Amino acid sequence: MPLAAKARLLTASAALALALTALPGAAQEAPTIQITAFQQVVAETAAQDRDLAAFYRSHDFAPIWTGADKAHTDRRRALLAALSNVEDHGLPAAAYDVPALIEAMRTATTDADRARLDVRLSRLFLAYAADVQTGLLTPSDIDKSIVREVPLRDRAGYLTDLTTKDPEAFLASLPPQSAEYTRLMREKFRLEALVSSGGFGASVRGSAIKPGERGNDVVALRNRLMTMGYLPRSVSTTYDSAMEAAVQEFQRDHGLPDDGVAGAATLAELNVPAEDRLKSVIVAMERERWINRDLGDRHVLVNLTDFKAKIMDHGKVYFETRAVIGKNLSTHRTPEFSDVMEHMIINPTWNVPRSIAVSEYLPAFQRNAYSNSHLKLINARGQVVDRGSVNFAAYNARNFPFDIKQPPSARNALGLVKFMFPNPNNIYLHDTPAKSLFSRDVRAFSHGCIRLNDPFDFAYALLAWQSDTPEQLFKSHLNTGRETQVNLREPLPVHLIYRTAVGQPKGHMTYRRDVYGRDAAIWNALAREGVELHAVQG
Repeated sequence: MPLAAKARLLTASAALALALTALPGAAQEAPTIQITAFQQVVAETAAQDRDLAAFYRSHDFAPIWTGADKAHTDRRRALLAALSNVEDHGLPAAAYDVPALIEAMRTATTDADRARLDVRLSRLFLAYAADVQTGLLTPSDIDKSIVREVPLRDRAGYLTDLTTKDPEAFLASLPPQSAEYTRLMREKFRLEALVSSGGFGASVRGSAIKPGERGNDVVALRNRLMTMGYLPRSVSTTYDSAMEAAVQEFQRDHGLPDDGVAGAATLAELNVPAEDRLKSVIVAMERERWINRDLGDRHVLVNLTDFKAKIMDHGKVYFETRAVIGKNLSTHRTPEFSDVMEHMIINPTWNVPRSIAVSEYLPAFQRNAYSNSHLKLINARGQVVDRGSVNFAAYNARNFPFDIKQPPSARNALGLVKFMFPNPNNIYLHDTPAKSLFSRDVRAFSHGCIRLNDPFDFAYALLAWQSDTPEQLFKSHLNTGRETQVNLREPLPVHLIYRTAVGQPKGHMTYRRDVYGRDAAIWNALAREGVELHAVQG
């Protein structure tokens, strides 16, 4: 045996002996310790994993999986069943390699073999538990704008629960138990069956197909709608009222104006292959694992790809409004995270972020010191500075010494109210005087914060939980024209998410465009980990 291996074995043996003899009052003489080969090899094999080593040590290096009794047999059976079905969850089967595991079980004939197998099974179990419960990927490794804190579980807790609970029931409890995850799995199975039979069928040609038209393009549209489940079986060759209703339903499910005309945007969404929709679903399942925790009975939910902000109350939409999110620029994209809304500010002052001050307003002041007259220049002592006394040409992005503020007014960039959930990203929800942008289908225009189409109604909805006259309360502060902070009696969780596939309690899965390309990046990362698309036979 190599000297290094002997040293590791002696170290493991010493640690094992210490663990078995560290009893209160045992200080006078060292008893004779009978260390089995199984215990020695478990100690050595698990030593590089601190959590795993600690758990084995606390249980006298006894087997977790490879014992002969029913408890160990049940654990092995439950784990093998779970690992054999990882692809149901959009996880890579190759990462767990069940055939190799079964072969290792078959050929484990010595205590040393069984010890190494026991640790191997424990490592696979811990990897699977984390992957299926809180995600295979680390979000910020994919995109720095995904600053979500994944709710990782305690690894020792996984082992404790496995060894003290029914293993089959415990393993079944690991994936997200949300209704959304269930809907996503159901859609995954449906799409896999469709892919196996040719997907959604032939693409639909043409630039626009309107009600009343006939011809090959109408037939192709009819066939695709039938395959997707939007239209009952039909032999009509005319764009009739049934087809128009089906197109309208499809448009609503894909965030499009439901005018019943299969125009360019509608046809683009209709022609997305089933394989791409399947990728969106698998990515959404991974994203659901990233937020696998209690979101709060009441919470604010903003799906960036849907351009909407919702107040949720016990699983139902309590209030909903259109939203504008950050432009698709590296400096403007709205990040994804969760935090807690604590208060609203009525008649807010806009403290212009330094990035905007030096990149947009400083160049404007250099051209004309009195431009943007609605803004005030503030020095380090908090005093308003006369712009005529400033040589703006002497400053750049590094040495510009002033703050820029916009006082409360109807023209304020934040509008008349903002909703605060203090966070390091300096993101919040707010009103805006730029109302025309809410009529667009794709609403990515801001510097990163989220603008609301109906901010007053949003405020009334929040205040209704703490006031019998929420509108009167809000307007009493608004009418003063003064900046006023109104605290929420019960702070409200806020979740900024990004989903291109979202389920509904009833009806079809809804899909949105990947406006920032984040889901494409996540899919590529999943593929690198070994996740594959699978067609299944119906």
